[in-house]
Amino acid sequence: MKLTAEREKLLAPLQAVIGVVERRQTMPVLANVLLGVRQGQLSITATDLEVELVASTEVAVQDAGDITVPGRKFLDILRALPEKLSVSLSLEGEKVVIKAGRSRFSLSTLPAAEFPVIDDINAQQTVQVPRKELQRLLEKTHFSMAQQDVRYYLNGMLLEIDGMVLRAVATDGHRLALCETALAAKAKTSQQVIVPRKGVLELQRVLTAEGVAELAIGTNHVRAQVGDVRFTSKLIDGRFPEYSRVIPALPATTIRADRDILRQALQRTAILSNEKYRGIRVTVKKNVITVQAHNPEQEEAEEEIEVSYDGIDLEVGFNVNYLLDALAAIDGQEVELGLTDSNSSCLIRSPGNATARYVVMPMRL
Repeated sequence: MKLTAEREKLLAPLQAVIGVVERRQTMPVLANVLLGVRQGQLSITATDLEVELVASTEVAVQDAGDITVPGRKFLDILRALPEKLSVSLSLEGEKVVIKAGRSRFSLSTLPAAEFPVIDDINAQQTVQVPRKELQRLLEKTHFSMAQQDVRYYLNGMLLEIDGMVLRAVATDGHRLALCETALAAKAKTSQQVIVPRKGVLELQRVLTAEGVAELAIGTNHVRAQVGDVRFTSKLIDGRFPEYSRVIPALPATTIRADRDILRQALQRTAILSNEKYRGIRVTVKKNVITVQAHNPEQEEAEEEIEVSYDGIDLEVGFNVNYLLDALAAIDGQEVELGLTDSNSSCLIRSPGNATARYVVMPMRL
């Protein structure tokens, strides 16, 4: 194996995949990246057995071959080299030798045969999605995924293909986020898969720039081709809750408020909320919302906000962080809050926009 390339040509694909390489590994080979050198191409593969990333770049190849090298050390070396420098890599015995200018580095290797790769995912269908739209779906929902919940199927995101719609749904049992986008062509079949948390976060990282992402969904894996980067993730084997039951269809009362004013009032009130439970009391009267918080130190905060509301008086408790997360994800100047009664969930959305919806469960205070 022997190749020559400009420093940046090697650094860009390595940075694209390095997020998957854990610092602490059960298998030594997982701390390495796989370098595959073919005619005019270098592919760099990283995996943690759950998520795999492969990035390709054009290089000058003198000798083809495959080998694995320590990922983080390789990255640190390339980062430390001067810009625009020509770098050569060659396999000498059991070491990969990196030469650049007057610098020379020798890295230990492990055989490519030991490196676990996902070849075929048996894709049942492939859909084309604009990268910006896929990124929007993930950004608007990822914060509602559970973290280390015993209900393992909540520690990820539901991706649903339904006719002409691609939908992302995440919930931790206390709140739910849903966002959807239209597909250019009707899907072959309706499909639901659960992508694990790490897969979602890594896919978000590689979704940059303009263009189209090709999303292939298999029985056990999901794969996305984003430019020169190929993302593959295992799927969570489980049944996602029936999210449509959780979303209030037509809340009895609707409150319209300025999103920024409401958000700032909640942020100020949150300062004196209970640090563990983060509970606040929301009182709704004609054209006014009052937000109150208190904590075990007997400290209190109260904010009053003018809103557009002409319904019955209501009082309900919420986790303030859940409300703030939903408001941060809403686009536009105004926000619409839908309430039925003191024991029902709150539906949060942008007026006239049904593509993103957020549900927050009430809290007993």
